[in-house]
Amino acid sequence: MMPQRVRLQHEAAAQHPTSIIGCQVRREPPNSTERYTRWVNQLAPDQLLTQVFTSHGPTVIMPTWFCSRTWFSYVGPFEEGGQGEPEDLLFFYQHLRKGGGVVRVDQSLLLYRYHPQAVTHSILEATIWTYRVRFLEERALPHWSAFTIWNAGKQGRRLYRSLTAANQRKVAAFCDVDENKIRKGFYCYEDSQERPRPRVPILHFRAAQPPFVICVKLDLTGGEFEENLRSLHLLEGRDFLHFS
Repeated sequence: MMPQRVRLQHEAAAQHPTSIIGCQVRREPPNSTERYTRWVNQLAPDQLLTQVFTSHGPTVIMPTWFCSRTWFSYVGPFEEGGQGEPEDLLFFYQHLRKGGGVVRVDQSLLLYRYHPQAVTHSILEATIWTYRVRFLEERALPHWSAFTIWNAGKQGRRLYRSLTAANQRKVAAFCDVDENKIRKGFYCYEDSQERPRPRVPILHFRAAQPPFVICVKLDLTGGEFEENLRSLHLLEGRDFLHFS
């Protein structure tokens, strides 16, 4: 870590005693996890709370965490499930449940090394997915009587199938830009126990109604998706949330 890390993060923690304080990082090797590194370094302050549902995990990464012992003891302890348990994600969720904030010192204070033998690679994506869906259902979906899933493809349908029956009934539509999916007109949930089986409309994104749960990965379409989203003039956290 950089020589000024403790001083700068301690100063921020003194001002935000119930927050996890993170910082910007640089990677070693420099070109490893480029999208992820951009994400953790460039999130706006309000996005540190609105983007907590994404597959990237905590919006300030655990190697950068700094908080008071008092706050850690109030939130903790870490889950001790052993290898395969995303203990940082679970602690972060519990921190948010207890009303904690998230703050990032906007200086690169940590050299974050990447290597393929890191324990993080042993955590099953399916395990993290289950925790993420439950947290979305706990924290966000109770505030919405209906919502649209942005992505009628694999990830959007997977989210729909993973929801409780009550939250599936809140899904007013899927939306997409793929004309083939839109022409099909609907998604039929064949494995549903309900009769008749649910048929959820598939709309062009401009014809769909917010709020949206967005299952499109960021920073992968050359800016096309991000421009489509900006064109709707929506407010993140109120009108949409990123889930992918």
